[in-house]
Amino acid sequence: MYDAPGPAGRWTVIDNIGTLVTNDPEVGAGPLGVIQDAAVVIGDGVVHWVGPRSRIPEGSAGSRYDLRGRAALPGFVDSHSHLVFGGERAEEFAARMTGAPYGAGGIRTTIAATRAASDAELGANVGRLVAESLHSGTTTIETKSGYGQSVPDELRSLEVAAEHTDETTLLAAHVTPPEFAGRTDDYVRMVIDEMIPKCAPHAKWIDVFCEEGAFDADQSRAVLEAGIAAGLTPRVHGNQLSYGAGVQLAVELNAASVDHVTYTRDADVEALAASGTVATLLPGADFSTRNKYPDARALLDAGATVALAADCNPGTCYTTSIPFCIALAVREMHMSPDEAVWAATAGGAAALRRTDVGRITVGARADLIALDAPSYVHLAYRPGVPLVREVWKDGHRR
Repeated sequence: MYDAPGPAGRWTVIDNIGTLVTNDPEVGAGPLGVIQDAAVVIGDGVVHWVGPRSRIPEGSAGSRYDLRGRAALPGFVDSHSHLVFGGERAEEFAARMTGAPYGAGGIRTTIAATRAASDAELGANVGRLVAESLHSGTTTIETKSGYGQSVPDELRSLEVAAEHTDETTLLAAHVTPPEFAGRTDDYVRMVIDEMIPKCAPHAKWIDVFCEEGAFDADQSRAVLEAGIAAGLTPRVHGNQLSYGAGVQLAVELNAASVDHVTYTRDADVEALAASGTVATLLPGADFSTRNKYPDARALLDAGATVALAADCNPGTCYTTSIPFCIALAVREMHMSPDEAVWAATAGGAAALRRTDVGRITVGARADLIALDAPSYVHLAYRPGVPLVREVWKDGHRR
């Protein structure tokens, strides 16, 4: 489990870790692969050794960082965000908090602001939010287009996103834009015939908002199948506001993830449990819209793979904090602290079909965080407290 050291100074030993979450049951205890009194050796951007600090291999020359008994865990993997946007919607939030219901139509406000923003303005906003998420422990982040909803605006949204992450998603069908009002089928045809061919080379994923007020099952399937034909892997926004077809469609098309999953029937839970599609839960959105929370217990007890993500966006969840979402998942969705931490790390990696992040094992990317706490349980135990003290991304302390 160890690569022989190279030239002196090449390696960094992160030492004196009180509790280390590896997410590798082969090297530590339980599903989280926990090691007490641990150390990690990193170099060249990857993990080279992990284990009890009493067994640090000889010859691990280089810098040494003493965590003084603090907990460490993999960097959070945020598999769902909407960071490319202009403007903000604080007034909409305030109205919702005083009784106005949430509907998909508020997205059109952000479409107008995004179209009016320059590339530099969009890029600065994405950079600000990525830095904010890194500060709270997120080392891998996916982000979507979806606030342009025209070919040139979706294309430039993806180009801006790609400056900050490799995990870019073409959310071609977020809502029907104003110029296609009352003509959703025409918009879907434009997405298939024009938008996807132009934008697919700049994205990894294709997504659709399969929901009442957005796109129905047939329209959603047509968009996703066109994306698949263009080489993109499907994701789905599904079952957020009502019982609908999103979960079943995602499973049918072997989507990497179906996100929100707030309104589910037994058949939806069973389908997810029997599939390779991850159920990505976004409790921050339910908190911000006063929606009900997903039934995480039903999903977990059935054997579905569950991820937690922040869903940062200007309308329904303007937070980048995965620790906040972990606390919500434990308090409001009855997940255990262990389940929530796994979902925010290895679960997020599964939702992105990644094996190199979300875990601290030999060969994985050297992305890890240290907490100003003796245990990862404090992420839920001390909600709202900025516990992330140190962040390493690609082996570099940030």
